[in-house]
Amino acid sequence: MPTRPPVHRGSGLFGEPEPERKQIASYHANIDGGSRGNPGPAAYGVVMRDGRGEVVASLKKYIGQNTNNVAEYFALIAALDYAQTHGIRALRVESDSELLVKQMRGQYKVKSEELKPLFERAKKMSQTLEMFRIEHVYREQNREADALVNQALDETSRPGAGAANAAKLPPKDSSLRFFARYKDGALHPEDALNLPDGTDVEVILRLRK
Repeated sequence: MPTRPPVHRGSGLFGEPEPERKQIASYHANIDGGSRGNPGPAAYGVVMRDGRGEVVASLKKYIGQNTNNVAEYFALIAALDYAQTHGIRALRVESDSELLVKQMRGQYKVKSEELKPLFERAKKMSQTLEMFRIEHVYREQNREADALVNQALDETSRPGAGAANAAKLPPKDSSLRFFARYKDGALHPEDALNLPDGTDVEVILRLRK
């Protein structure tokens, strides 16, 4: 009886070795957002780690008067933006916001008109990555990101913070471009403008498609 030729596992169509598949370096981000009052002064924090678990970035930012959920989405968008600008193709995100995680996974619908544009932006950004995964963790597993949120809020509320922010303002009669959402008869900026109370501004509306 003729014997069958040996089968070489992992070989190509004509017996040649298959090219090795390159593994994508996966980064890991812990994100958190919070507000003191809901809405109230809000901020986000992001701790970004490389594939070896080394911290490569700690991001924090005060985003003005917002809700907890808005701050959570700002944190996710900040992590995704970091990934895009640094050429990261695989990202695993951990958040202690069950709402955010389940909305991004498609398990919950986004009913809030305030969150819809942020969700759509985060979803579109996540789809540019070759691998994206988001998971829920408990607050104690997210302490570093939570600490960054509180640092950002503490720095904004400390005496003299208003003067520091005022020093960063553009000179008089210059322009400052920002995006905003119209709701309940008022414009709500998507990013914190850090303008002192009572600042006079001229607004020219241009609708986004």
